[in-house]
Amino acid sequence: MRALVVANPAATTTSRGVRDRVLTTLTDELQVELAETTHRGHGSELARKACADGVDVVLALGGDGTVNEVVNGLLHDGPGGHVPPLAVVPGGSTNVFSRALGRSRDPLAATREVLDSLRAGRTRRISLGTASVRGASTAPARLSDPVLAQAAADAGAAAHPGWSEPRWFAFSAGLGFDADVIGRVEAHRARGFRSTGLLYVVEATSAFVLGRERRDPAISAHLPGSPPLDGLFLCLVSNVSPWTYLGAHAVNPTPDATFDSGLDVFALGRTGVLRMLHHVREVFAARPDVRGDGVHRWHDLDELTLTARRPQGWQLDGDHLGTATGLRVRNVPSALTVVA
Repeated sequence: MRALVVANPAATTTSRGVRDRVLTTLTDELQVELAETTHRGHGSELARKACADGVDVVLALGGDGTVNEVVNGLLHDGPGGHVPPLAVVPGGSTNVFSRALGRSRDPLAATREVLDSLRAGRTRRISLGTASVRGASTAPARLSDPVLAQAAADAGAAAHPGWSEPRWFAFSAGLGFDADVIGRVEAHRARGFRSTGLLYVVEATSAFVLGRERRDPAISAHLPGSPPLDGLFLCLVSNVSPWTYLGAHAVNPTPDATFDSGLDVFALGRTGVLRMLHHVREVFAARPDVRGDGVHRWHDLDELTLTARRPQGWQLDGDHLGTATGLRVRNVPSALTVVA
């Protein structure tokens, strides 16, 4: 069986020694080719070529950003029989997608799990999401390479003036507060700081207490057949549960989200400090159930459009991608085969 390993050498926990041990384990049973990413969007290019070359399985070794690029490359021409299964070995700081597939947090243990699944032929089809933006402040290179015109057609998305080509996301999309926090953390990482749970907590607290958005919410949610819901400052779109992690602790505002259903959404309107503390406590609970004034939740959506009166940060799979005044997401059932 031919396997392409797409590895991100800059991933948080993927040292060269870890990478070499993972490769040694894989080569005991697979015909392995290693391709290391060298620039943004490179993972998409490599995965797209793997489809053309008839590779049997593509394995992403890295964090959620690496997984996102590989997914976009595999599905460049839309879902279909030409797309090899995706396997994942965690190498980032959070690894939401890998955990959602039930993989161990230890890369070597996860590699052995992948091999066990390949021997047994354990795969599954999972739903994914596509996202388009309007009024983007920039056009990142990551958006320009994996053009998803065919995927948009497969998702039932007609071309619409002013909206970007859709891009795949594996587990999360967002407009507003969450993207702003991610942007703050990424700015620290660019200055050499490690991405830690504490750093996210500090930046989230600062953005909430000192920021403008929760006092003057600018986002509106548009669901098909319903009037717009105005006055939101945070809107999380999830394809898995938990939504993310702080270290070993699950952050779970959308506990019903699953790869086997549509998209789940958690949104907040104008919220005070004390109420926000209550919501935070709930999303960390063993059985999370966030409710109350200003809380809005939707389960199993096919599509959702968010618009904003002023530019907002937006993110896909934990990567801040700039600002936009609109985000349109759609669910694509059975979009990708993964090694389960």
